[in-house]
Amino acid sequence: MKYTRVDGQETPYWGVGPFKVRLPFVHYRIEWPDYFQGLLMCAVDLAAIPLMTELLGMPFEVALAVVIMNGILYLLHHLVGDPVVPGWITPAIPLLMAYCATFPEGPERIHALVSFQLLLGLFAIGIGASGLAHRVVGAIPQAIKSGVIIGAGVAAVITVFKVDGRFDTYPITISLAVGIAFYVIFSRHFARLKRENALFGMIGKLGIFPIIALAIIIAPTFGEASWPDIKWGFSNPDFVTLWQEYTVFGLGFPPIEMFLTAIPTVLAAYIVLFGDVLQSKAILDEADHERPDEKIDYDPDRAHMAFGARNSAMSILGPDVTMCGPLWAAMHVVIVERFTQGKKAMYSIIGGAGSFRWGTNTGLLFMPIVSLVQPILGIALALTLLIQGYVSVRIGVMEARSQRDLGIAGIVAAVLATRGATWAFAVGVVLCLLVYGRDFFKGETDNTFVKDQEA
Repeated sequence: MKYTRVDGQETPYWGVGPFKVRLPFVHYRIEWPDYFQGLLMCAVDLAAIPLMTELLGMPFEVALAVVIMNGILYLLHHLVGDPVVPGWITPAIPLLMAYCATFPEGPERIHALVSFQLLLGLFAIGIGASGLAHRVVGAIPQAIKSGVIIGAGVAAVITVFKVDGRFDTYPITISLAVGIAFYVIFSRHFARLKRENALFGMIGKLGIFPIIALAIIIAPTFGEASWPDIKWGFSNPDFVTLWQEYTVFGLGFPPIEMFLTAIPTVLAAYIVLFGDVLQSKAILDEADHERPDEKIDYDPDRAHMAFGARNSAMSILGPDVTMCGPLWAAMHVVIVERFTQGKKAMYSIIGGAGSFRWGTNTGLLFMPIVSLVQPILGIALALTLLIQGYVSVRIGVMEARSQRDLGIAGIVAAVLATRGATWAFAVGVVLCLLVYGRDFFKGETDNTFVKDQEA
């Protein structure tokens, strides 16, 4: 078969500059377990719809068009050689929504989103093509990086629990769903059950899908949502209205000053997403050690160009408040875990990641799946935000290298969550100057986390 490889080498590809082009059935086989899992997990992609209807006033069918276009662009990563499951820039969603909300709803707010996403995309392409990714992030003081990541997590939690927020709309369902999700994903007890019992192991591999499926039953049972009205046929995204009323084709190009205004929020979002790049590499390095029969080539610069191109394209074709990120961490871990079980479980990591995203794209086209999850999309989004909030706060705290770093980070995080990225960066710079002086970039390191490392 064409997609066979010699042990210890990469899956075959066509070289195109820094990219390694691989096509299904030519360079890799479809991994059907991952495809069918993707078919169901498209429910999480659909959770972006409430964000766009809330922030931009988009009708459901128009927001669905954005989700489908974003889904198609997810395929870009594995097709050009990036062996990951891409997703949103979830921790930065509340930051972007807060920024866009400072503009009046209508063309001005859409222009704010377009300018932000285009600037983020071009910035990512630029530093990816030049190989400067590590230097850009390394130039930011550790205390500010820690504060931005913590602040993104806090902002995600605030989005759910603010007055008249999603928790007030679905209190029982969110409480039960989040409780079960945190137990399944983060509990040491459940981790032990997964190792000892095949059924629990299968549940763990499905990520948050079982919890979303449970919410479909819980929400209408407690009167917090309607029972699904299952519709048959194919979904009906409205691309015409999208391009006429929500893109530069109908509204024109944003003024230059909007790009300047977006710079602090772009930098904040980039700090958050760079953490996903590092996480992608760490997970794949472990997989490479477990499966020496396939050489895995993860290139952060190539990844930057891939998600930079996605953001640039979406800013023009369908501005998206979830943005185009380098990693869907939960599903990436699930795919990699199956890959480490050997060739019989998954022949190639490219095949697993690609098959999953082919599956999600197929699911978005089927109206029975879309209509099944439509009543609980707000709950799915709240669940995603709270899980991401937990992870962001944990990672952000560990980014701090000293107690002074952590103190500065706490203030930066609070300012970010309440006043936005511009104020947060300004406060962070002033505090680092006052506390560290000439050691502004260097900061300090103490034994703040030694007890945790020794435990």
